[in-house]
Amino acid sequence: MRRCIRVINCSEMNAVLGEAPAAYRIQSPLYPTERILAMTPNFTPKDHTFAICAYKESPYLRLCIESLKKQRTPSHIIMATSTDNPHIQALAKEYNIPLYINQGSAGIANDWNFAYQCAGTKLITLAHQDDTYYPAYTARMLSSLNRASHPLIYFTDYNELRSGKEVSSNRLLKVKRLMLLPLRVPAFHKSRFIRRRILSMGNPISCPSVTYVRENLPEPLFIPGFKSNIDWQAWEILSREKGEFAYDPSPLTCHRIHIGSETSAAINNGNIRAKEDYEMFLKFWPKWAARLIMRFYIKGEESNQIG
Repeated sequence: MRRCIRVINCSEMNAVLGEAPAAYRIQSPLYPTERILAMTPNFTPKDHTFAICAYKESPYLRLCIESLKKQRTPSHIIMATSTDNPHIQALAKEYNIPLYINQGSAGIANDWNFAYQCAGTKLITLAHQDDTYYPAYTARMLSSLNRASHPLIYFTDYNELRSGKEVSSNRLLKVKRLMLLPLRVPAFHKSRFIRRRILSMGNPISCPSVTYVRENLPEPLFIPGFKSNIDWQAWEILSREKGEFAYDPSPLTCHRIHIGSETSAAINNGNIRAKEDYEMFLKFWPKWAARLIMRFYIKGEESNQIG
């Protein structure tokens, strides 16, 4: 069986895909850049890639992979990491998943940008290694984006995984669903005013549930600097763009809450999270209003604690 594991820099991506000997290429007709630029009337499964962001030796990576393999509508799957190790290599080989190694700058934002660049399709979902996806995710995503006129992102509701059990309702989930209530109306998907008002009160968008419509988005997508609010910062930037935030209120992903996750680690380090939250609120509010909102927001985020 041919190994799919390769060491590659994103700056070399076009050369690797377009000029490398056939024995060393990713054997997919969709990865050449000219296919990315081609216009098609509708998105199909061939236009989509799950890019798994693998890090160190997560015991949950296999579950993530299996949930992607069980999609009722199969699409491409790749894996990217800046922490190459035998655990990641073995799973990539076992499931025949192309593996890309980031040898450039590391960090969450850089790792996400690297995985995003390595996906050679129009639609990209950055799959977080600790989380899982319900079998209908890809099918519903394609259906939703094909109903949109100029989509920027697609995202869904989600459940939580705590101690191996699915949690479909708690205080934090209820608040986020309430915040996203206006986007249940498809006519509001295009409204920059509505989505900026939503984001001005916090970040209800689950990052693992997001599919990005590459041709309609600026790059780089994620800005290095933050530790826990990289996604919220990206949503704020994209909220200014003309286009649609296509929201599906069905819970189609499961977000794992555990002590090793970056979100939980940042929340447990209250100084980091509070500083970043305050910086985000200042993008929408004057200082006095941002301080007032922070009092309530911190209490809500405590629901992300383990237990």
